[in-house]
Order: sequence, then C-alpha cells, then structure tokens
Amino acid sequence: MIRLGTAPALPAQRIGPAAPVPEAAPEPGPQPGRQAPAGPAARLRAAPLTLTLLAVLWAVAGATGSLAHGPSRGLLAQVGVGLPTLTEGRWWTPFTSLFWCPSPTSYVFTSLLLLLVGPAAENRLGQLRTAGVLVAGQLVGTLLGTAVVAAGSRAGEPWTAAVSGQTAIGPATGLFALAGVLGFRLTVLWRRRLHLLVVLVPLVMTLYVGHLQSVQRFAGALLGLGAGALLARGRWQLRRHRSSHTEARVLVALCLVAAALGPLIASLYDNAAGPFNTFSELYFSHRLTPDEVADFCALSAHDCARAHAVERIFDTPARLMAALFPALLLVLAEGLRRGLRLAWRITVATELLWAALLVWLYTETGTGSGDVVQYFVEALLLPLLTSGLLLVTRQRFGLRLPRAVLGRLAALLGGAMLAASAAYAGLGLLLAGQFEPGATFRGLVSGLPAQFLPPAYNDLLPDYPIAVGRGARLLETYCGLTFWVVALAALLVAFRRPVVHADAADAARARALLTAYGGGTLSFVTTWDGNHYWFDEEGRAGVAYRVLSTVALTTGDPFGEPEARRRAVAGFARYCDARGWTPCFYSVTPETRAAAGQLGWRSLQVAEDTVVALPGLAFTGRKWQDIRTALNKAGKQGITAEWWSYHDAPLALRDQIRSISEEWVSEKGLPEMGFTLGGLEELDDPAVRLLIAVDADRTVHGLTSWMPVYENGAPVGWTLDFMRRRSDGFRGVTEFLIASAALGFKEEGARFLSLSGAPLARSGKDAAPTGLERMLDWMGRVLEPVYGFRSLLAFKAKFQPEYRPLFMAYPDPAALPSITRAIGKAYLPHLTAAQGVRLMRRLSS
Repeated sequence: MIRLGTAPALPAQRIGPAAPVPEAAPEPGPQPGRQAPAGPAARLRAAPLTLTLLAVLWAVAGATGSLAHGPSRGLLAQVGVGLPTLTEGRWWTPFTSLFWCPSPTSYVFTSLLLLLVGPAAENRLGQLRTAGVLVAGQLVGTLLGTAVVAAGSRAGEPWTAAVSGQTAIGPATGLFALAGVLGFRLTVLWRRRLHLLVVLVPLVMTLYVGHLQSVQRFAGALLGLGAGALLARGRWQLRRHRSSHTEARVLVALCLVAAALGPLIASLYDNAAGPFNTFSELYFSHRLTPDEVADFCALSAHDCARAHAVERIFDTPARLMAALFPALLLVLAEGLRRGLRLAWRITVATELLWAALLVWLYTETGTGSGDVVQYFVEALLLPLLTSGLLLVTRQRFGLRLPRAVLGRLAALLGGAMLAASAAYAGLGLLLAGQFEPGATFRGLVSGLPAQFLPPAYNDLLPDYPIAVGRGARLLETYCGLTFWVVALAALLVAFRRPVVHADAADAARARALLTAYGGGTLSFVTTWDGNHYWFDEEGRAGVAYRVLSTVALTTGDPFGEPEARRRAVAGFARYCDARGWTPCFYSVTPETRAAAGQLGWRSLQVAEDTVVALPGLAFTGRKWQDIRTALNKAGKQGITAEWWSYHDAPLALRDQIRSISEEWVSEKGLPEMGFTLGGLEELDDPAVRLLIAVDADRTVHGLTSWMPVYENGAPVGWTLDFMRRRSDGFRGVTEFLIASAALGFKEEGARFLSLSGAPLARSGKDAAPTGLERMLDWMGRVLEPVYGFRSLLAFKAKFQPEYRPLFMAYPDPAALPSITRAIGKAYLPHLTAAQGVRLMRRLSS
C-alpha cells in the first residue's frame, strides 16, 4: 500500500494484487538481533533496570537529605571515592559512589543521562550485560581516575595536586562507560557521534573544570570504548568504517563547539582548576574581583580608572562582549558543518592568532619559571590541536560562497567596522570633556582596540581615554557591541545560505529549459550543484559541464529543444576550443554519440541504462516471481511505501534516512562517488520524489528517490537515483520500493521508468567490445567488490528492462589519460592519499 505523505504525489491507493500471490519460496522467519523502536513511554517500561536505578538514586537522596546540597561532609567521607577515602581503607566507596550525586544540578544531569543511555542499553545489550558494564565501569573508572590523579600529584603536577584531596560521587562514570559500549551496537552514523560525545564531554570537563569527578568520568568513557571494541570482536571493525564527507564536517564542527563551550562551562565553577583553564579568561572574560580592582588602584589613578571602566562593562549590555570568542567559534562551527572554505580559513586564522598571543604573553612574562612554562604549554595545546585537526581535514572544506555573497559580506563587515569606529572617534571628539583625561582624536583612535576586544584584554592594550560621562559611556558600551552583533549575524546568515551554482541565473535558466523541452533519462542530473552551463546562441539548448584540469566533462546529454540538442554538440566543442579545454561528452545516448561522430570524434560505451516501459507493465509470469515475493512479504510484515519530498518529510524520517545512508557509506571503506551518482544533498529538491518503506513502528527499512524526465513541461518518465536500505531491515525492500514506484507511476500515466545506468557495467548483449571497452570491463570486474556496479546491473535485470547503452564521446585519443583522470576526480573528488593507496591495493589483489 502506498500512503500519501505531505508532498503532493500519488493518491492513497493499494499497489499490487488485493490478495497475496502464491509464492514458490517459503516465507522466512522473523529477523533476529533487532527490536523495532517504540515510543519513549514504551521504551521506559521495557527498561526496568533504568527505572530501578533512577528510583533508588532519588530515594536515597531524599532519605539522606542530599537533594538540596548533596550529601553531608560526614556522609561524603563514607560513600565518596577519592584518595582520602581509599587511603583510609574505605574499599567500598567505588561501589557506594553509585547512589549519590554531589548537587541538585548533578542529580538532574545524571537522571537525564541515565534516561538517554539506560533504555537503549537494556534494549541492545540486555539487562544483565547493562548492569555488569555499569557497575564495572563505575568501579574501574573511579579507581583508574583516582590513580591518575595520585600519580600526577606525586610527580608534582600542580593541577592534579590541587584536586588530589577531593572526593567524588555519582554514577556518571559508569554511565559514560555504558555509553561507550552501547555505541558499538548502534548504526555507524550514531556510533561515531555518540563516541565523539562520550569522549568530548568528560574530556572538556577534565581540561577546563579539572575536578576529580571529571577525571573519573573520562577514565570511565575510555574504558567503555575499549570494552565495546573487545565485545565487538576486534578493533579492525573501526578502521574499515570511513565517514562520509558530510559526516566528517559534522564531527569537526562538534570538536570546535567543545573548544568554544569549555571555558563557558568552567565559568560556572568557582573552583575550576583544569589545565586548559589557566588562561580561560582570554576566551571568556570574568568580572574583576574587589581585590583585583584594589590591586590596580594601588598602581596608579589611571590604572584604577581603567579597572573601574572594565568593571562597569558587566553592568551594561556590553557584558555580552565577554563571550565574544565562544560566540565566534560557534558561528564558525556552523560554517564548518556546511563545508565552507571561508569558515575554515577564519577558524584557522583565529586559532593561530590565539596561539601567537599566548606566545607573546609568554615572552613578555619571561622564561625560567617552570610554572610559567607549564601554564603556557598547557594553554597552547588547545589552539594547536584544533589547528592540526583543521589542517588534516582541510580537503573536507572546499565549498566556496559565490563571489556576489562574499562581496556583500565584505562590504557589510567593512561598513560596520568603519561606522562603529567613526562613531566612537567622531562622536567622542564632540564629547571630549566626558573622557578622563580629555579626549583627542589620536587618543580615541588608540582606544579603538578596547572597543572591539573582550574586557579581559583591556590590561594588555595601550593607554586610552577613559569614559566618565554618560554620553561617552554609551559610546563605550555600544560601538564595539553593535559591530560584533552585525558581524556574527552576517557570518551566520552567509554560512547558512545554501551553496548555489557559480551563476544562479544560469542554473535557473537551465532548469527552465530542461522542464520545457526535456532531455535524456539522466538529464535532471544537470540541475545538481557543481555544474556550469553553456547555452547556444538562441538559448534553445544547453550543456551542463564541469572543468577538471583542462577537461570540460559534461553531465549527460545536451538538453532543450530536440533539434537544437544535436547542434549543441558542435557549439559546445567550439566553446571549449576557444578556451583551451578538451571537451568530453560523458554518459550520453546514441543520438549525442552520432552527433559527435559527425565531428570525427571517438566513442566508447561506459554504462548501460535500464528502462522499463510502464503502459503494459504487469507482474505476472515466472520471470516476475521475485518482485511478487517482495510485494507479498512487505504486506505480511506490515511494511508500506510512502511518497514524500525530502524537505517536507518529518524530522524522524529524515534522521533515519541520514543514518541509513551514513551506514552504507561507512561500510565501503572508500569515499562516496559523486558526479552522476546522487547523495543526500541531491534529495533536497522539490522536483525529486522520495519513496520510503516504513513499518508500523515508523522504522524506515529503505528508500528510493526518483528524478523527473520532462517533455513539453510535464514529467513523462522517472529515473531512479538514490537507493539505500537498512542493513538489518526487510531484505526485499528495494524490489518492493521499485515495484511500488512502477505501479504508482503507471497509474499516473508515465510512459517509462529508468533504473539509471550502472558505471563500468554492461549486459554483454552488444557486439564484440573494443580494446578500450575490454579495459573498462576489466576495471568493472576489479572494482566490483568495492562499489558493486555489476551486481547492481544484475539486480536491475529482475525488472525485465530494455538495455540502452550510454557512451563517452571525445575528440582526440591522445587526451584519454587526462580525460580518465578528470572522470576519476569527478566521481571521487574527495579521495585522500590513504584511500588511493587502499584502492590500489584492492585493484592489485
């Protein structure tokens, strides 16, 4: 049955026969190893261990009066774990620390963590194993964390010495260990994200807050990851999972978010003593204490006035400037998540400037002091590690904003900076009497850095006039703040703006031409991002292409008016010749091949399209047995097919789609292919229709996406593009989805359905292949274990398609090496050196 989603697609209807068709093969039993997800209440009811521990935690807190301020000092000495209690022989404290938390905030945090991790762990690991991991993680994690602090204290490390006398409580150590083990039972996408959070959260708390409890939690997280890897039967499983381009950006952005939030979290603790917290005030400015103000006033009257000026900032809206650097890093993290080169460059520059500032502070402070060296080395680790991560992953951030957007952004930021500076210096001259000492233009200019930097940097800046009057204080409050509000908002808007074609007008023109006149079955690929466009003089035909080195590689056939399409081949050839490019028409139909042949070009078959005629389609007869089986099994298991557009699909469905796709990509061990093969980004197009197989619990078992093939302004056929299935889902889901789509499109009146082409794969029904085609056949066989092109073509044979060859046409055989490199780069634009070596090993084996 096909259900109607929010996208205006097919009417609600039942597809296939009303009653099950007799099957030749027996019905398999239910698939073990996976339970369908249920609602939150049902998951909690199925997690008695979680509910029991949660009830015990709060009941013990209430019975011992620990809810308001945590356990009393005497009780803490009996149930908390740390060097003081262990050296006094209280061996039971690693276990009893499970049942208390140090504060009301910690009770809330621990309860939320338990509710997030506990039910999922009981479902995936079982109750006994969940309890064992939780208790073992708590016992070993607390002991290991305490041992690390003891070793550091004996070695004379100041931070560990400062926390060696602390006593810690709370089950979070065991919960982080449990989360580490749980991650290995999740899909690849969520495994990576959960493991990153399992490491980052306690690591940030350790580096910035530095309490004994943070160290124990980090130790528990590492133990959980190690135990999970052993339970997953070998760490080799981790090495073969490679993140997709999009997911790698998300993980890098999360690391930057952690670096931004660390100082903010540490500011909530009065006694934060982490090693990275040494100069955290340079990230997040703190209000001066009365003693610090008194110290400045003891130096001179001018220093005293500057201290009071900084203190006043925290009583005005300008106190937002205290969090300037964290806010900037959070905005940049959004740009990194979207893969923007501009965000990458700004982030690297920011981290390097931070490192340079610390080096300058170190040289100003002087050398020779062991504590000073230690503090600065610890403070330098964060920017250096962040810069290293960004440099290693630089190839992930290659998306460029259009020049027009960059121009507007530069004009806006420059104009805001100029306006804020002019307001402070110009209006400041008019209010010169409201500054101490009296303001001059040169003095006001020297005070500009103080307006645009956080308050903590005030004592590092040269002397400048201090605002004492009301008008001068307003300038001091709002000039810098206004600039940064405008700058951060402008950056965020620019980063969140979709990355469009180099010329958005050409892209819109190409789409209109394609819709009006149509093209081949793959012509909709021309609308994807990354293409440039050539149009003939009359504007009746166009070619989508991308330039790689000196090769202009087209994306399928020309599109537009049929007669103009044939002339477009010669016109595009002349266009490339004038620019010194080598044209290459790739994945084109025999019509385009013939037009290129009239120019004396060579050609060879590179793929095979599979087209299913719809008007007479009926799944009857022995040759359709597999398709009928898939339809009937789906009905018996309560699986239905729903039409959606990706943009309008509910968040829960989109999240499952991303997870299924990420798992599929990760298992390959090599990067996603692009060019004529779409990914998640290409789903988000209102013209693309998405067919999703879901069960009664709204679990997505598989999905397919369909691109329109236009004629006279309306779709007359549909082409399969994106195809994924859940690894532990309904086995026949792909056959079910394609068959459901075919029946639905048939009822709509479509003429054909294309299952798209499989690169480097042929049905073998043509004449004897040429030498180049034999070489491509060999490459297809070698790459089969990696990308499965031939298996894909064999799968499509189930639908009894008509095979239509797709060709590559090129002007000069001498250009084949450069064309081959261009095609490889188009399909694998993000192939790293390590992945290249791995691919060559697979080729050679």
